[in-house]
Order: sequence, then structure tokens, then C-alpha cells
Amino acid sequence: MEQEPDGLAAGEIARRLEVPQNTMSTHLAILTRAGLIESERHSRSIVYRAVVNRVREITSFLVQDCCGGRPELCEPLVAKFTPCCGSKEPNHV
Repeated sequence: MEQEPDGLAAGEIARRLEVPQNTMSTHLAILTRAGLIESERHSRSIVYRAVVNRVREITSFLVQDCCGGRPELCEPLVAKFTPCCGSKEPNHV
């Protein structure tokens, strides 16, 4: 998600996560089949990027489902996401 909208090459993803490239390839294939990422060939590299709307849908589903009708259970999770997803406008006092 940090690399949107440009994406990141598969080899670089494996390097950053310290995962063997063949293992990373398997994980990326699973995420692609799930519709959470998409790929595009750039010369010799395959660049992957998140399908942001799909990630948003599944995250929303998981958060809504986690509460089980008890919103106090999800308050810490919502608070954790708020700083990253809030307005980028500086606060003026």
C-alpha cells in the first residue's frame, strides 16, 4: 500500500520482506488470484500493486465482522487506523 500508485517489483518486495523469491512468487500468485493485487510486466520485472478498492472492501468486512455487535471491541483498531487514513491537511488552531 505504501508504494501506490507505482507498485513495486517482485524482487524488491522479496528483498524488503527478506523472503526467498520463489516463496514470494507463490504468495504473490495467491494474492493475485484473490484479487488483492495486480501485476504488470516492465521489461524484465513484474511490478505488483494493491487493488486498493478490494483491500478496502476486505478490511471493512473484517472490521465490521470483528465487533460482533460490540463496537467497544473495535475501538482500539479504529483508533490505530485513524492517523493513517485521516486528513493530510495540517491542523490550524
